[in-house]
Amino acid sequence: MAKAGDKNEAFVTEITPRSEDFSRWYTDVIRRAELADYSPVKGCMVIRPYGYAIWELIQQGLDRRIKATGHVNAYFPLLIPQGLLLKEADHVEGFAPQVAWVTKGGDEVLEEPLLVRPTSEAIIGTMYAKWIQSWRDLPVLINQWANIVRWEKVTRLFLRTTEFLWQEGHTAHETAEEAEAETLTILRLYKEFCETELAMPVLEGRKSESEKFAGADRTYSIEALMGDGRALQAGTSHNLGQNFARAFDIQFQARDKSLQYIWGTSWGVTTRLIGGIIMTHGDDSGLVFPPRVAPYQVVIVPIPRGDWRETVLPHARQIAADLRARDVRVFLDDRDAYTPGWKFAEWEMRGVPLRLEIGPKDIEKGQALLVRRDIREKIAAPREDLPGRIVDLLAAIQQNLFERALRFRADHTTEVSSYEELKQVLEGRPGFVVAPWCGSAECEASIKAETQATIRNLPLEDTAGGTCVRCGRPGIARAYFAKAY
Repeated sequence: MAKAGDKNEAFVTEITPRSEDFSRWYTDVIRRAELADYSPVKGCMVIRPYGYAIWELIQQGLDRRIKATGHVNAYFPLLIPQGLLLKEADHVEGFAPQVAWVTKGGDEVLEEPLLVRPTSEAIIGTMYAKWIQSWRDLPVLINQWANIVRWEKVTRLFLRTTEFLWQEGHTAHETAEEAEAETLTILRLYKEFCETELAMPVLEGRKSESEKFAGADRTYSIEALMGDGRALQAGTSHNLGQNFARAFDIQFQARDKSLQYIWGTSWGVTTRLIGGIIMTHGDDSGLVFPPRVAPYQVVIVPIPRGDWRETVLPHARQIAADLRARDVRVFLDDRDAYTPGWKFAEWEMRGVPLRLEIGPKDIEKGQALLVRRDIREKIAAPREDLPGRIVDLLAAIQQNLFERALRFRADHTTEVSSYEELKQVLEGRPGFVVAPWCGSAECEASIKAETQATIRNLPLEDTAGGTCVRCGRPGIARAYFAKAY
């Protein structure tokens, strides 16, 4: 990620075609649409208002769902004493290369270094040890919205940055069964959210041992397929077992008066979901936003003919007011400095789901012209019950984007039975490649080394059948392989 002010990273005026260079297209469209920009801090980004509006909508939709399942929000410190992180060995090993340290406060060298949280299990586990005394205190169901710092070597706007925004849930339970049920409940919540709100189909499943979260018993994830055929891990849910409970001495008096360790979970999604939206739905003209998370769902462009501010603009304002009354997010573009044609191209690039054009002739006919961003269809719609028609169209656009993404995933998912076939598919046609796997870490590592593909997920319910695509031993699961972000 380049620094702000680099001459070769000046304002983007043209977007590289998606089919020509997907990576460059991705960066161009983010910067041209003013979603985010590079910051003077290496690896960090500035999320601009248009991009932050998407994150706010994601927050609102997720927060509502999380609270509906009985969770509550809290906030924990950004800085964590070194000693807390060191308590959980696997956790330390997994995060040590990415930790940012604070060793000095003002003019004083700190006796114990502090780390900027790469995740919050350590600090939250420490507090849970203070708060939980009895089985009556369980379950503890806490979520926080926060920022995280991981010292990444290679960064990309939204997908992987040194600092990013996320939500992280941390729960404590009385039994192993309750913790597992919690982990899967959140996994399904993430899947429903991504598919309903983001129109982004995801595959839910369990991570292999080598891909699971550091310190977890089991990690589950949702995986989406991007427009270039690469996979994106869109969310994770971890069953921590009693690992962190033992490390941070989170014990409670059980119903039988014995002293036991709690069973824990943690789970989260990040601002990389915005990158997922861009890469799932965008095209050569720019962004294509699903209406549910579009900063503006409708843009109104009045056509300036004659004394249009006296004739056309009042009608445009009334339509905008009627739409806002139906909770539609609308922008009335009445700027004089730009032509209608420029505005059409600009808002198309910015991904607004529906454009409404209205001029003198439309007023005479008692109509407005609607243009869908997803299929570019133009519709002459009567002014009568125009807001209702627009609400229905937005729902249709949302559904079409989801179905289109589903078709893309189906067209780019291939089942193979031999290693040569697996290598050939991964080399020539990107996407998910499904193959039997024996469960061996050696086979998994060998496939990764030769193809750059990893096991993205193991289906939750699967009868493996067949023989391992790498070694020929009996398969334990049909693994989903893909090259990933």
